Amino acid sequence: MDVLNPNARSGWRHERGEASLSDVYRTVGTGRHSSRWRRAAAFAGPGYMVAVGYMDPGNWATSLAGGSKFGYALLTVALLSNLMAIVLQSLCARLAIASGRDLAQACRDAFPRYVSVPLWAFAEIAIIATDIAEVIGTAIGLNLLLGIPLELGVLITALDVFVVLLLQKLGFRWVEAFIITLLGVIAVCFGVQILLADPQWGAVLTGFFPTTEIATNPEMLYLALGILGATVMPHNLYLHSGIVQTRAYGHTVPEKKEALTYATIDSTLALCFALLINASILILAAAAFNAHGKTDIVELGDAYSLLSPLLGLAIAPTLFGVALLCCGLNSTVTATLAGQIVMEGFLKIRLKPWMRRLITRAIAIVPAAIVTIWYGDKGTAELLILTQVVLSLQLSFAVFPLVMFTASKAKMGELVAPRWLSGIAYLIAIVIAGLNVKLLFDFVTG
Repeated sequence: MDVLNPNARSGWRHERGEASLSDVYRTVGTGRHSSRWRRAAAFAGPGYMVAVGYMDPGNWATSLAGGSKFGYALLTVALLSNLMAIVLQSLCARLAIASGRDLAQACRDAFPRYVSVPLWAFAEIAIIATDIAEVIGTAIGLNLLLGIPLELGVLITALDVFVVLLLQKLGFRWVEAFIITLLGVIAVCFGVQILLADPQWGAVLTGFFPTTEIATNPEMLYLALGILGATVMPHNLYLHSGIVQTRAYGHTVPEKKEALTYATIDSTLALCFALLINASILILAAAAFNAHGKTDIVELGDAYSLLSPLLGLAIAPTLFGVALLCCGLNSTVTATLAGQIVMEGFLKIRLKPWMRRLITRAIAIVPAAIVTIWYGDKGTAELLILTQVVLSLQLSFAVFPLVMFTASKAKMGELVAPRWLSGIAYLIAIVIAGLNVKLLFDFVTG
């Protein structure tokens, strides 16, 4: 663990403690004396782990519902959400590299306990909501492909904690390789399904332009917020600020600036890839369901069973199920890491890695398992969409501290965010908070 520079202590209430994810902290070499391409490749990986959270099973539910009901109209929300994500994830990398803290540690070191403890609680709620979505998605994927009962599928998803342990024991690069491989499978599955669906590409392009109906139609706004919650996810902000520090970048300001550049490139390219997947889900729903009058598709199982007769090929639902299972597996791995970062960062809990992961996983998966088993295979889509709206409501509690920290010269030193970037980030934070207030008002007033 590197030593905290005494000059960097100003601006923080407490000195930095144990490094984030200490068992894999600075374990990935960055090839400081090699070519730019090799250094850029060394930083590639964390962005794709973050991108996983932008295409999790909860996102599938909101995108399927939005695409089947409103066609291509909500593509603009997916695009806007992704642009917000690119800005916010770049700030996560900036916070980690400049301060040596992940977002949870920064909140703990910047705020008094009566502020940081509630923020920890909100972060845990967000991770539980994330896990509910991912457990349901993985269990449904196992059910659709292999016929495994939903309740048993939920229990099987708990084994992902051992996948994380095994891969990290081999090296953090193996975790990233596992994630990127599954992302490749997802991309191929959706590429084939989009070709089979043959969407109206003119309407697709039009869908990326905003419409006032999104704000005036409560039902469309609800789904739009669900897409926002599924795209810009609170746990991703904690996750990115932790896993960026697996890279062994230097301690000088020029070396940190270079690391920030490569980390930002990594996350931006990965999130552009995530946008392609997110847009593909919505386009598939619009082309396969909305265009055929199926405007009420909300269950992942319904989408699976209808793809074959609508697209005319038996392979279509299989590809859908494989992609769903890969999404669920990917998301549970990254959510497990995010849970560890949140618990360690806020509470300073120091246990052996396997024990930490079991505890953080149990906190999230036990409520997820109870809710999933209680609902059975009915109503899971409504539950999935609800989890994404819960995530959207929790988002401000992670975004505002992140923007505040990275805009502070005292905390960031020479790597403080430029004023224009901080201005955009504050605007994003205000827009998110405003949309959430509108959602709550519509909910209270019926």
